[in-house]
Amino acid sequence: MATFETGISALEIRRRPLPEQCTLPQSLDPVLRRVYAARGLHSAGELELGLAALASPSLRGLEAACQLLAAMLERDASILVVGDFDADGATGCAVAVRGLRALGARRIDYLVPDRFAFGYGLSPEIVRLAAERQPQLLVTVDNGIASHAGVETARGLGLPVLVTDHHLPGDRLPEAAAIVNPNQPDCPFPSKHLAGVGVMFYLLLALRAHLRRSGWFQRRGIPEPRLAELLDLVALGTVADLVPLDHNNRILVEQGLRRMRAGVAAPGIQALAQVAGRDPRALVAADLGFALAPRLNAAGRLVDMSQGVECLLSDDPAAALRLAQELDALNRERRLLQAHMEAQAEAAVAGLAHDAAGTALPQGLCLYDPSWHLGIVGLVAARIRERTQRPVVALAPDREGWLKGSARSVPGLHLRDTLADVAARHPGLLERFGGHAMAAGLSLAAGSLEAFARAFDQAVRERRGTAPVGAVLWSDGSLGEAELVLETAAALRQAGPWGQGFPEPIFDDHFELLDRRVVGERHLKLTLRRLGAPRPLSAIAFGAAEHYCLTERAELRVAYRLDLNHYRGLRSLQLMVEHLQPEPQVAPL
Repeated sequence: MATFETGISALEIRRRPLPEQCTLPQSLDPVLRRVYAARGLHSAGELELGLAALASPSLRGLEAACQLLAAMLERDASILVVGDFDADGATGCAVAVRGLRALGARRIDYLVPDRFAFGYGLSPEIVRLAAERQPQLLVTVDNGIASHAGVETARGLGLPVLVTDHHLPGDRLPEAAAIVNPNQPDCPFPSKHLAGVGVMFYLLLALRAHLRRSGWFQRRGIPEPRLAELLDLVALGTVADLVPLDHNNRILVEQGLRRMRAGVAAPGIQALAQVAGRDPRALVAADLGFALAPRLNAAGRLVDMSQGVECLLSDDPAAALRLAQELDALNRERRLLQAHMEAQAEAAVAGLAHDAAGTALPQGLCLYDPSWHLGIVGLVAARIRERTQRPVVALAPDREGWLKGSARSVPGLHLRDTLADVAARHPGLLERFGGHAMAAGLSLAAGSLEAFARAFDQAVRERRGTAPVGAVLWSDGSLGEAELVLETAAALRQAGPWGQGFPEPIFDDHFELLDRRVVGERHLKLTLRRLGAPRPLSAIAFGAAEHYCLTERAELRVAYRLDLNHYRGLRSLQLMVEHLQPEPQVAPL
């Protein structure tokens, strides 16, 4: 793995600590038992991923929200859903529209703010645009908890707002008609990591129960909907938003994946899988995060997320496929833009290191280029964060002359709270900000860039203290020769869903390199053999050809995932190399 020559420590492989006593069932496969224990699971109940194990709808504000929505349904009122321009917002918007239609709403529409014209959230400008459609209720999805001015504008227009969100609130809540957010004060809901789409799903569950008690379905002569049919959308948005996969979120994702594998997912999701070249019968969470979500997100990054929402709302397979193909083309364009911007960002970081005259890089990095695309800066921030192991803010200019940024953090540094530190110590420096522990958005005046860069670095230094800067790759330890088999790979693939906060297992062992060749110009195809073992194993290291000069018979410490390789109808075991750590005689280029 290449790193910048800026004093950054090399990637370190550490093995996950195991509890002194494992209380998981002895009947579990030994590898799975060890992996689950290392992720903090303690009981058989935490392995149960059926719908019966879902936490009950107990979010604060649900009753007020249900009363408001039920009254609107009784009046046949016009409801407008205001979404967000990422995959969580798009899936949440689709869940809201599909779910409310199924519950009897006949006058429902949606609006997704244009990232470039309006920015994030329920701003006063987007409220005034929404009011042109003459709705009688605004329902936010994946936004609104920080939209004080927007909610106030709506109140001034006599337009009630129902906020559904999962972002962290500020010191005060907006004066909305109702708020549903697991992270608002005094909310008893046990899973604080619901994505925006998950919050909307729970609201629909509660509303269905409310309507059932009131006799709504009988009076209207409509069937009570099966809301589980929305779980494919919930799964996609949950994985895409990188929220931690606690027990409740793993249930939501697993149930959605089961619908996809059974071939009963929404046509838009099936079409996204098709254009991504993924077999829908074998989808796992990683496919959602690395294949489907980027294509959906491409619309919000480059043009208008309404295109993605329409794909998810379509019930016509042919129309859904056409829209998915357009999203796939946008994603290819996004990749090219991203590669160009990342190269510029890497050069900027190298320049910062040079300017520092050999001293360490700033603890908090702030990167800007006037040519950067506003929809791509979050991806650039994430990549530079990975390369430097520092929190990164990447900014681009908007149409009004403001600088808007996307920030990504490292474990142990709460990003939104860090930005709150900056705002408190430098009033007026930040025009607005919001987000999570690991990701945030912000905007500031163009003339404030240098002051913000200094303030952000200082705030990060104070929060991180003397914590060492360096990447750690956590391993689940070694696998025995008898465990390096197809059966183990298949069991691990089905044992998830793996994702944020519940990572896919990585193992590490010492191998002898028997053979190497470059494939696809940048990737290394390897033949390895565990030290002291007789059997050769196939492995691939993506993007590693430019980083290492390996000689045959070299000894390597390899961190890897087990994978099933499908080729010409045959399945074989393959090691997916996450990191190579050559012995001293094999030096990185």
